[in-house]
Amino acid sequence: MIRGLYAAATGMVAQEVQIDTVSNNIANANTIGYKKNRAEFADLIYQTQRYAGMSTSNTTIDPTGIEKGLGVRAHAINKLFTQGTVKNTGNNYDVAIGGKGFFQVEMPDGSTSYTKNGALKLNNEGQLVTNDGYKIIPNITIPGEVLAISIGTDGTISVLQAGQEEANQIGQLEFAVFINPAGLHSLGGNLYKKTGASGDPVVGVPGLNGIGEAKQGFIEMSNIKLVIEMTDLITGQRAYDANSKVISTADEMLSTVITLKK
Repeated sequence: MIRGLYAAATGMVAQEVQIDTVSNNIANANTIGYKKNRAEFADLIYQTQRYAGMSTSNTTIDPTGIEKGLGVRAHAINKLFTQGTVKNTGNNYDVAIGGKGFFQVEMPDGSTSYTKNGALKLNNEGQLVTNDGYKIIPNITIPGEVLAISIGTDGTISVLQAGQEEANQIGQLEFAVFINPAGLHSLGGNLYKKTGASGDPVVGVPGLNGIGEAKQGFIEMSNIKLVIEMTDLITGQRAYDANSKVISTADEMLSTVITLKK
């Protein structure tokens, strides 16, 4: 009965992690470039009272044994980098990555972060920046008096200026890919940092060597599917309630034992 109390308590803690994870997914259902988090669990150590395969007589062995589980723990929260819905915005500075890849972002301290959010803007110097004003790497400056801007699927940026008959190429977008993007560290604000688990970034031209293409006038929305998240939320709530019921039942059984009289 004591073992049941502890096992159910670990179950409640685990379902709190599940509900917290699903809640964060639902909250970010409309966040540009957000990637779904999935809570993963593992059972705890087992108390073995009899090993499978032990002799039960001179000619027979125990086919199963007796192992009592001690509960569950949160094993990982895995980030799934599947492609989100690509939405047409018509904004020339919006760029979605059609496949693998991240924009490189120059942070104020000089370090590099990475993002899937392609809702780019221009700062007061005409440089391409994120919503928070961080410059895109490589730095690209759009000249004044631009009549039209074109971003090719290979990331080449061309502009047509007043008084010109042909567009001139002024820059080249480069995307970064990782061997294990799930190992990236989330900073918030749609930004990631590389870690030893993610591996070093491989930077290249969009559309080559497995790197996704650039899609001008589009943004990649989150890969959250609300129907699935709501189902997971209800499942987590039911499991939490069931574990709390186990604790109540075990407590009642203990009370019965304590109040027994000879």
